[in-house]
Amino acid sequence: MSDPAAAETPLLDDSVKGCLDFKGRPVHRSSSGGWTSASFIIAVEVAERFAYYGISSNLITYLTGPLGLSTAAAAAQVNAWSGVATLLPLLGAFLADSFLGRYRTIILASLVYILGLGLLTLSATLPSVTTSGAPNADSVTLNTSSMLQYQVILFFFSLYLVAFGQGGHKPCVQAFGADQFDAEHPVECKAKSSFFNWWYFSIAAGILLTLLILNYIQENLSWVLGFAIPAIVMAVGLLVFVLGTMTYRFSVKGDEESPFVRIGRVFILAIRNRKIASSAIATEESLKQFKFLDKALLAPDSTMEQGKVCSMREVEEAKAVLRLAPIWATCLIYAVVFAQTSTLFTKQGATMDRSITRGIEIPAATLQCFISFSILLFIPIYDRIVVPLARAFTGKPGGITTLQRIGTGIAVSAMAMVIAALVEMKRLQTAREHGLVDKPNVTVPMRVWWLVPQYSLCGLSDVLAIVGLQEFYYDQMPNELRSIGIALYLSILGVGSFLSSFLISVIETVTGKDGRDSWFADNLNRAHLDYFYWLLAALSALGLALYVYSARSYIYARRSTS
Repeated sequence: MSDPAAAETPLLDDSVKGCLDFKGRPVHRSSSGGWTSASFIIAVEVAERFAYYGISSNLITYLTGPLGLSTAAAAAQVNAWSGVATLLPLLGAFLADSFLGRYRTIILASLVYILGLGLLTLSATLPSVTTSGAPNADSVTLNTSSMLQYQVILFFFSLYLVAFGQGGHKPCVQAFGADQFDAEHPVECKAKSSFFNWWYFSIAAGILLTLLILNYIQENLSWVLGFAIPAIVMAVGLLVFVLGTMTYRFSVKGDEESPFVRIGRVFILAIRNRKIASSAIATEESLKQFKFLDKALLAPDSTMEQGKVCSMREVEEAKAVLRLAPIWATCLIYAVVFAQTSTLFTKQGATMDRSITRGIEIPAATLQCFISFSILLFIPIYDRIVVPLARAFTGKPGGITTLQRIGTGIAVSAMAMVIAALVEMKRLQTAREHGLVDKPNVTVPMRVWWLVPQYSLCGLSDVLAIVGLQEFYYDQMPNELRSIGIALYLSILGVGSFLSSFLISVIETVTGKDGRDSWFADNLNRAHLDYFYWLLAALSALGLALYVYSARSYIYARRSTS
């Protein structure tokens, strides 16, 4: 029979190892962390996603409308901005993990974010000069042109200020939220696994509100109001985050060197000792991969002199980071597909019949709500049905490994591109049948609901691949570099956006030679988005094959339960 006193011992010791409260005192499990703290953190993330998608989801419409850019130029600008916004988290995560800490970085980044949104709102108010009834039309036209130039400069300055704010906010918030769960506690460990699913569920709900409400306001009421609302929501989100301060768990930072210094030294010593015979190293089972880094265990004279070599732990940290590189590279094509949902999909929908009732039609950008609907539908199904069923067969806490989840998501995204290409072929055929090829401003008599399958498949792909990448890069990085882990996952989407922009620019140049209509012609009835979608489907299939090859040889970090 078990000892009752022993059973009660865990209740008496309620402290959480390795964590302090906001005043530097030991924290107690019953009054800190868990879903209570995570709720405050999720709230600020929902606000941030509402604000971010309030800008990004309809940005191509603003660029091709009030700012007058061409479709290809606008798509390239959106992809470039999105790329910067998702690469800057690498800088934000570095500052957080090395100097500021995640909590301070979130607050500072949020303030920069709010400033950027405020200036963006101001930029939308600038072009107010009109030539109507003016006594000196030429002078007023010149002033209007000058005002528009100032508006463009302020707009892009504000836009990239938002990107900087997001760069500090995004990697720290999710890592800080996951930090509220103790991986060594059996109950909190399971909750931590579900956290990534419900995190994405919550932000999908915030994005859905943006797409249903904000896009309509921007296109039918006022762009100024459409930019001001995200600024207000972001300010409220920051306030909620600060209100949760007393409940947060803050990870204890040791006196040891920065993890960047430790990992960097491993690579430096491995290169310096590259000529030393590998036989001088007593290789263990855990060091089978990337054996060239094992040479960092040796001093230049092949001795284990203390202070001149790296520890086995440091070498393993470096290998853990290096193991992530092939997965990162093979997910880039998936990220290129991901970039199309807020650019070319939106332009595609803008040409179709979007009417709900007489006199009311939904904005093209609002079609992205079907991605959110799909996420809101599939995450509960995945978390509550698929995972328990898979767990019963595999015995793994997550049902399947994170790499299997990501690979399935990539396969679904390839299917989405096939569907998108077939729908676009149908749209072009409808335009030809009704004599609308040279009438780009006339709505193609084809209901916009034809686009729902491709949007829905993209949502399902996000549930599998995006959430899988978030959990994978958080779990597989060394503890002190988990903000960097989230930033690395985001950098996949950032580089993917740049690749999409580069691909579009190259194809625009090649297919638009000699005055021909390019694949991305402003008149979409003469363009060939279907060709581009077929190309992405083929590249996705190639990317999936490379990903499977890389995933099969991946060795999970020791602490992982994947």
